[in-house]
Amino acid sequence: MLRRTRIGRRAAALGSSLAAVLAAAVAPAAADGSGQVMLRLETPSTFVMYNADEGAGASNSDFVVPVAVVPGGGPARDVRVVVDASGLAGVAMASKGGYGNCTGDGPVFTCVYGDLQNGDGEANAPFTLHGVDGVRPGDSGTVTYTATADNAAPVTGVTRMTVGGPTLHAPGPEKGVSGLEPGRAATLTPRFANNSRFPAKQGVALQVDVSDGMTLTARHSNCSYAGPAPTSAWCTFPTQAAPGAAYRTSAPLVYSVTPPGELTGEVTYTWSAAPQKPAGHTVRGRGAPLTLVPVPGEGFGDSRGSVAVTTTVQADYRPVTATVRGRVGDTVKVRLGVRNLGPGEPSDAETLGRFEVVPPEGTTVTSIPYSFEGDGGTWACERPAGTGGAFVCAIGYDPFYEARDGRGTTALDFHIRIDRRVPGAKGTIRTYNPYDRTPGNDVAAIPLEASPALPYRAFRQPGAWFAIGAGVLAAVALAAVHRRRRAAAREGS
Repeated sequence: MLRRTRIGRRAAALGSSLAAVLAAAVAPAAADGSGQVMLRLETPSTFVMYNADEGAGASNSDFVVPVAVVPGGGPARDVRVVVDASGLAGVAMASKGGYGNCTGDGPVFTCVYGDLQNGDGEANAPFTLHGVDGVRPGDSGTVTYTATADNAAPVTGVTRMTVGGPTLHAPGPEKGVSGLEPGRAATLTPRFANNSRFPAKQGVALQVDVSDGMTLTARHSNCSYAGPAPTSAWCTFPTQAAPGAAYRTSAPLVYSVTPPGELTGEVTYTWSAAPQKPAGHTVRGRGAPLTLVPVPGEGFGDSRGSVAVTTTVQADYRPVTATVRGRVGDTVKVRLGVRNLGPGEPSDAETLGRFEVVPPEGTTVTSIPYSFEGDGGTWACERPAGTGGAFVCAIGYDPFYEARDGRGTTALDFHIRIDRRVPGAKGTIRTYNPYDRTPGNDVAAIPLEASPALPYRAFRQPGAWFAIGAGVLAAVALAAVHRRRRAAAREGS
């Protein structure tokens, strides 16, 4: 299998280029089990480098050259790829890229892939592409490359690198949607503007995506959707958007939260002027096609549009509490925290919320130990500034990482010393997160049940021994005085 290599994501206007049809180049011999080692290149036949209106400010390091070993022939030794970017003269400049194992200052680069196992593969980004001024959409050049190994025949490939554009701008973040119930439909009307000096001669394309727990409704015949419960749609329009023109879709796209649903979600969309359908969009809409309607061309300056969604789903927190039980002088462990009754699950530090603990009167919290990545500390919670204040425990942060058990409960042992008996004393624990809409169960008591200290325990205290010693000395002194008086009385008689 070809190992995936992480590469940086380009601006949304160029995202469609990564879905180009792959052109595979294979050494002439067949994988017939003869033991011959063969290499295979898996590179795009075309690649959009940048948009013409970006000019010399454009930069792109997304182009990679994947090399695989054809299964059946054994491993390939010392695999190298030589990439020649001289065919890009006038349309782009290439500077050294790679992941630390490519050399050359251009236009020729050599990348070392090392030994590859049978059926395995590797990818590398040989260069970073930089735009040049004065180009137009459709200008192009070629990149050629040759993969070699010590024990395999060389394999060659070529990719036509094109200049895209124009860049189409969206309005950025739009007014959010609050209180969307799972299963209930909501709508979004995407918009864009062509702020460049070039017309969109190939028409335009729209891609709409929703986050986890949401789906799009497949409706329009000029849109392709990713699966029967789609989270992405790809719609094409023949409109050759002129410079300075702005449009919206003639009808909104419909989305909904999937029951039981997420606490929050997001709908995003991007526009491009080099329409190439991304992989996976196989379901065609059956309704009337979308068209584009002209709108005023103000307020467009972002690479995408987005709508934040807040649902009616809640994450109902309930305190995890216990009784402080022991004898005066004991330090006991009391497990305190929160339990999420759902159905929603907060996922980041801010939305995970916190719990606050006020210990019972007559007690002292001596520590709240925690572990994190093999280390730990004494205080998992923020301590109060004064007596009677609350310990604030933010459960989204590192001290609680290992305490979150994945089943909705987050709790730690509070080490609490019982200083004295206070009949009826109770502390409190209070929970909070921004999606808890059931406040009636957010607070619970932390009762104190203190027994008298054991008799011997008093003698273990330094102060007690001091008092005893002082008492003994006083008794000895009194006895000595008494003896002297008796002796004086006998002598006088």
